[in-house]
Amino acid sequence: MCGITGIKAFNQVGAFYMMNLGKSMELLTKRGPNQRGTYIDNTTALGHTRLSIIDLSMQGRQPMKSPDGNYILLYNGEIFNYKTLRGELEKEGCIFASDTDTEVLLQLYIREGAKCLHKLNGFFAFAIYNVAEESLFLARDRFGVKPLLYYADEDKFIFASEMKALLTYNIPRETDYHSISQFFHYNYIPGPATGIKNCYKLEPGHYLHVAKKEIEKHNYYQLPSGSNYTFHDYNSACSTLYTLLEDAVRIRLNADVPVGAFLSGGIDSSVITALAANMQPGLRTFTIGYEDHKFFDETHYASIIAKKYSTDHETIYLTNKELFASFQEALDYIDEPFADSSALAVYILSKKVSSHVRVALSGDGADELFGGYNKHLAENMIIENNWKLSFAWSLHPVLKLLPQSRSGKITNMIRQLEKLASGAKLNRKDRYYQWAGFSSGELSSDLFSEKIKKELDFLEIKNRVQHQSRFISSKGDFNEILRNDVDLVLSNDMLIKTDLMSMGNSLEIRNPFLDYRIAEFSFSIPPAFKTDSLKGKKIVRDTFSELLPAELLNRPKRGFEVPLLSWLRSSLLPEIRESLLSEKYLTEQQIFNPVKIEGLLNKIYSSNPGDTHARLWAVIVFQYWHRKYILRQP
Repeated sequence: MCGITGIKAFNQVGAFYMMNLGKSMELLTKRGPNQRGTYIDNTTALGHTRLSIIDLSMQGRQPMKSPDGNYILLYNGEIFNYKTLRGELEKEGCIFASDTDTEVLLQLYIREGAKCLHKLNGFFAFAIYNVAEESLFLARDRFGVKPLLYYADEDKFIFASEMKALLTYNIPRETDYHSISQFFHYNYIPGPATGIKNCYKLEPGHYLHVAKKEIEKHNYYQLPSGSNYTFHDYNSACSTLYTLLEDAVRIRLNADVPVGAFLSGGIDSSVITALAANMQPGLRTFTIGYEDHKFFDETHYASIIAKKYSTDHETIYLTNKELFASFQEALDYIDEPFADSSALAVYILSKKVSSHVRVALSGDGADELFGGYNKHLAENMIIENNWKLSFAWSLHPVLKLLPQSRSGKITNMIRQLEKLASGAKLNRKDRYYQWAGFSSGELSSDLFSEKIKKELDFLEIKNRVQHQSRFISSKGDFNEILRNDVDLVLSNDMLIKTDLMSMGNSLEIRNPFLDYRIAEFSFSIPPAFKTDSLKGKKIVRDTFSELLPAELLNRPKRGFEVPLLSWLRSSLLPEIRESLLSEKYLTEQQIFNPVKIEGLLNKIYSSNPGDTHARLWAVIVFQYWHRKYILRQP
């Protein structure tokens, strides 16, 4: 796994910015601590930092040149079917100097151009410079596992693996408050926008061609859509899923460094661990637990799987004290507003794991592909008019008055029932938007000062929201919801969290469920195979039931959550409140309404906090980001 960065100058003014390449590479060192390399000519500067995973020799060093010197490749990712592709190329007379997937990708692109993307099974973000044409080709994998950001103006085109590396080229740092408004709803910023104007994320399944000042963007991949499903026999579908996932795990165990697995105790990571342990005895597994917060602790379930498959298991207990010692380090690495609080746990877990292995398998993607979230069960309750919906409706006036919180079994149940009842009144698109975030539409900008509100074009925000639910129709089936989750939630929240927090600790995460063959399979089966109002990820549970103990199969869904409310109350908030959230600082800053922020602070300590802690955490994350990356203050 690696970091890539580069600049293509359109004129002498743009060429002046090429001097920043070294500083940009420095900020990508954690992505690639093993080797560094550059390519520089009169108009183009390319930089690469390498985390060596396959072929650890200098033969794999980048930027990698083609034998004739005309093509220069910068590549971040893994191509898991590269050996098969290499064999095909060798039959055509291609001679290889290394054992890397990098060289296979370069030779494949030289022969097939953009068409090569359809042959790649893996995750990637790469750039290829054509010296003769003075053009750039940049591409990102199908689901956005690996990031790629860019900026362009009349003088230059710049790209990098991370926003911090992009900003080092001294581009304008003007906050995009339309994006920030969305951030305060989702707790992340949906692409292609970012928190800074004129900086963009290349969308998953897209590529760019940059020649002179012309920048063309193309979509090369879409998941299947519609209801013409391939599978109608459930047993046949289960058999196919088993074969596909087993192979996806097998090819992801290939590495020239130690490989382990994240084991949370949930269905997804347990299935991956079971399959991997059968192929690699003594597999190292890691789970995180909370000694101070048993409601969030799932180490018991992880230990059951670890014992069953004799893995070399380690439990990492996270205390309030350790969190307080690490949270600022994690926030310092977040270079765009991103407030999924479980990122803190992923960061600390990755930090511990990276001292033992360089690659870890994860269960990411299964919830979005096969319907594993509680909101998916709730959606099916509405579709089926389940009795729980009637129960929630009848209690709705009372539910709104009762304490709600994610931090306890009863208060969380009340929160979920109230959310179900209120969401059932909305149409599918509006319900999806509400359940995808932490505020209703009007509240996403409610925290802003009047000055910032005047800058907002609410039609622009509305258009963005419509685009972010574009796969959902009024009469479509449940797979539309999942298709939208893949596009919105998976690529902008889950994968960004995993990539940023793991690469901040030089750890590569591999996601077998996101093998494109499995993703396409998931949309070739009817929704009834996946989930209903009683059970999520039905086909995953049934397919791998013999691998997992009944205790795991029958347990209710628990997300990878952290005890944020307790952390804020006990450790984090007092110090932050006196600095970034003080009335004096907020008044001088002129971004937030101090009265609204004070209201959040007070509600945190109330008996009915609801999701206030998530909204307040978003404010804290934004304040850290704004101070470091916009004001450039330590």
